[in-house]
Amino acid sequence: MRRMHLILALALIACATPAVAQNQPRGQQPPPPPKAGPYKPITVTPPQALNDPSFEAFRKQMGETAQRKDRAALAKLVVGQGFFWLRDQGDRADKRKSGVDNLAAALGLGNKDGAGWDMLASFAEEPTGAPSPDRKGAICAPADPSFDGRAFNDLLQSTGTDVSDWGYPVSGDIEVHSAAQANAPVIEKLGSAFVRVTPESGANVPAFLRIVTPGGKVGYVSVDSIAPIGNDQICYVKDASGWKIGGYIGGGDSQ
Repeated sequence: MRRMHLILALALIACATPAVAQNQPRGQQPPPPPKAGPYKPITVTPPQALNDPSFEAFRKQMGETAQRKDRAALAKLVVGQGFFWLRDQGDRADKRKSGVDNLAAALGLGNKDGAGWDMLASFAEEPTGAPSPDRKGAICAPADPSFDGRAFNDLLQSTGTDVSDWGYPVSGDIEVHSAAQANAPVIEKLGSAFVRVTPESGANVPAFLRIVTPGGKVGYVSVDSIAPIGNDQICYVKDASGWKIGGYIGGGDSQ
């Protein structure tokens, strides 16, 4: 389950529209969003959970630490040296600082709203993971789904969209409602394919996402039923002493 992580990630997308409008020159309207319509379905296979009881136990300990916001306990779960923090500009980890200090900077654990600790707790709930292509021996989570990259790139070009406009169902037969209400009529059920996400702007974290199905129908699904791709990732390493948090991919000033 990645409920909190998904809500935070998708909420940032939902709240981006007003920010864009505010940055427009005076008298100039923001460009309209691309028109929604039918599109070619691209099959996607969700990532699988890691089958390692020790990893599950470590995540439980990590989640309990996050709930308590216990910085001292967290330090014991993070590598002391060698922590990496990968962003577009390369490894931004400060090698003069401890691993927990770098993780705190990546997640924004010092922010008063506590969002960084919430993110850490949601990472602890994430059972999937995959080897990092950049760091030997590191397992990063959440793992990415499997899909035809070339076909997905063609989809982006044909619809004039980017990766942030798409997500995938976390399970089969996700119900699509006619309105943003759990009791609204079901107009369709999603298959194992990417769906276009067209969130409505607003300041509040949404409970439902507005989507466009491959057939072109506009409807609403529960926010925790769709996973975005291109998430930030937390990375783990395992040695003789057990699992440790060894790095982070993404994060930074926006946290």
